[in-house]
Amino acid sequence: MTDIMKINVGPQHPSTHGVLRLITELDGEKIISIKPEIGYLHRGLEKLAESKTYLQYLPLVDRVDYLGGFFTSYAFCNAVEHLLNIQTTKRTEYIRTLCMELNRIASHLLWLGTYMLDLGASSPIFYTFRERESILALFEELTGQRMMYNYFTFGGVRFDVDNNWLDKVNDFLNILPKAIGNYEKIITNNAIFIDRTKNKGILTKSFCSKYAITGPNMRASGLEIDFRQKMPYSAYNELGFVVSVNNLSDSYGRYLVRIQEMRTSIDLIKQCIMFLKQNKDNVSCNINPIKLKIPQGEYTSYVESSRGLLCCYIQSDGSEKPYRVKWRTGSFYAVQVLPELVIGQNYNDLIAIFGSLDVILPEVDR
Repeated sequence: MTDIMKINVGPQHPSTHGVLRLITELDGEKIISIKPEIGYLHRGLEKLAESKTYLQYLPLVDRVDYLGGFFTSYAFCNAVEHLLNIQTTKRTEYIRTLCMELNRIASHLLWLGTYMLDLGASSPIFYTFRERESILALFEELTGQRMMYNYFTFGGVRFDVDNNWLDKVNDFLNILPKAIGNYEKIITNNAIFIDRTKNKGILTKSFCSKYAITGPNMRASGLEIDFRQKMPYSAYNELGFVVSVNNLSDSYGRYLVRIQEMRTSIDLIKQCIMFLKQNKDNVSCNINPIKLKIPQGEYTSYVESSRGLLCCYIQSDGSEKPYRVKWRTGSFYAVQVLPELVIGQNYNDLIAIFGSLDVILPEVDR
C-alpha cells in the first residue's frame, strides 16, 4: 500500500462547472474517499425572498439555474398562482411548455459540449454551441434576453407568440434531428468515449432512492419516473411522449438518456406549435403584480427540469412579501451521491463521472 495522498480538486477547476471543492484521498491512482465542499458560490437566493415583494423576487429566480431559467420561473409562478387560486389559460400553458422544452434542449446541448471537453474532445462543443446559439437567438427575439428571461409572470406570460416566431422555431426543429445524429456519429461508438464512460460511475436504483436522485440520472438507472408524465403539470397532460430510460446505470447510459430527451423535446415542441397556431386565447389573467398580496398559506410546486425534479416552496403570511421560499434542485443531490460513485475508481475517471451527472453549482449554492 502506498502513502495516502489528499488533494483538492477545485474550487478553481474548469471541469467542476462552478466553484466546487472536492477533497480527494488517493491511494496511488485509486480514489479511496471524496468529500464535496460547497458554499463558495452561495448567493442567499432563498433568504433574499423574505425582503422583496413577489414581483421584485421574480427576476431573481432565473438565477437559481441560469441554464434553465424557464423551469425555475415556472415553479415560482405556479406556486404563486396556486396560492392566489388563479387559473391560467391554455395558450399560456402551451407557451410555457414550449419554452421549457426549448430550454431543456439548450441545457442538454451545453452539457454535451462541455462534457466532451471534460473528456478531452474539443470539436463537439463547437457543434453543440452552434445549435444552442440558434435557441438563444429565438429566446432573445421572444423575451429580449439570451439568459435570465423574466418572461413568465403571475397568471401568464409577458408577451404572446406570433406565427412568425413559431415558424422560426419549427424551422430550427427541422434541422436539429440531423445535428443530433451527427453528434452521435462522433460520440456514441467512439472507442475512447466508451472506454471512459461504460461501467464507470455506476448509479444503482438503491442509490437513486437513498440520495433522492431524479431526472436523467435516475432514468439511466432503469427507473421510469418523469414528472411530466407521472404528475402532469402545465400542458403536459394533453401531450403525448415516451419517457427516455435505460438500465445501463453508468456514465454512458446517462449520455444516451439525454440524447433521447432532446429528440423527445423536439416532438413535444412541435405539438405545442400545432396547438398555438390553431387556438387563440389570452396570455394574461390581468392581475396587478405591483400590489400583489397573497393569502396566508403554503404551497410547493414542482417541475421536471433538465437536471431532475425542481421544487419551489412558498409560505405566505398574508403580506406583500414571502415569509419563506425554499428551492429543491437536482444538482444538489447529484453532488451528494458523487462520493458513492467514485470510490475505487481511478483518479482520471473522477471528472468523467462527475461530468456525466450534469451538475451546475448555482443550483447547489442557492
